[in-house]
Parts: sequence; C-alpha cells; structure tokens
Amino acid sequence: MRRFSRGERGAAAVEFALIALPFFALLMGIIEVGMIFLISTTLEDATNLAARQIRIGAMQSQATPETASAFQAAICSHLTWLGSSCASNLEVDVRTFSQFQSVTLPNPIASGKLQPQSQLQFRMGGPGEIVLVRAYYPWNLIAPHIDGMTAQTSGGQTLITATATFRNEPYPSTP
Repeated sequence: MRRFSRGERGAAAVEFALIALPFFALLMGIIEVGMIFLISTTLEDATNLAARQIRIGAMQSQATPETASAFQAAICSHLTWLGSSCASNLEVDVRTFSQFQSVTLPNPIASGKLQPQSQLQFRMGGPGEIVLVRAYYPWNLIAPHIDGMTAQTSGGQTLITATATFRNEPYPSTP
C-alpha cells in the first residue's frame, strides 16, 4: 500500500483528466463566440448593402417594386458561405417612420418563436422617408451555457440581428 501511495506514474493523466473538461468547454465557447461574431458582422454588412438599394430608391423605382423575398435574396447573395440555410432561415422587417425619434425596434420573437415573414412588415417607403431595416437569422448554439448571453427562441437558437436606419434619398418617385 505504501508503494502505491508514493507512486507518481499516471499523475499527468490524472491532472489532464481534471483540467480537460473545463479546457474543452472554454475552447468550445471561444469558437462559438467567434462564429456568432462572424455571422453578426457579415449579416450586418449584407443588410447594409441590400438596404442601400432601398435608400437610393433602386428597389422602389422598378416597374414592379421588390418584395420581401427578393430583399431576402439580396441579403443572402452576400452570405453565400451560409448556403441554402440563409434563404430558408432569414427573416426581414422593413418599416417606415415619420421622424427618427419615433423609431421603435419591434420584438421579432413571439411565444418563443421567430415570427414568420407573413407577420413582419415590408414597407420600403418613398423619397425622404425614414426607414428601419432589420434582418433576423436564427443560429443553433453548440457550446453549453452561452445561451444566457443572447436572445433565445424556444428551439434553443440564438437570434442574430442586423439593423439599418436611414432617410431615403430624394429619388424620382416614378419608374
């Protein structure tokens, strides 16, 4: 028994076993947060690029004005690395306001679920109007305990949101 208690063989394996779980949990958390930042910044950039088409009147000035699904496709064209999941998961909400002080950010989650596109608005506004563009993308989390840091849906997803608020340019209102 004395020889067993003084033996140091396998001490490194025991120490690694004690440290491994917290280490890998931390590593998964770092990777998850990095993915959330990556998606957030690319969604923000894609939303701003697509919203510019509303701001300059390119989407409104066409013979047949664009729809919400066409606007979603414009955003997803800049998020090709997400593949087909972008088109099926992305939701957009475009609203107009009379002044910047009256801009309110609606809650897109109702009863724990992201509202479908049919429940969200899509009003691009006319020349000089104030427009709020929001794009929502649900993301499945893989790291444990990160869900408390983000807006959650009942399906265990976090909601990544991109927002652009601007006044439309004074473009000609006739196509």
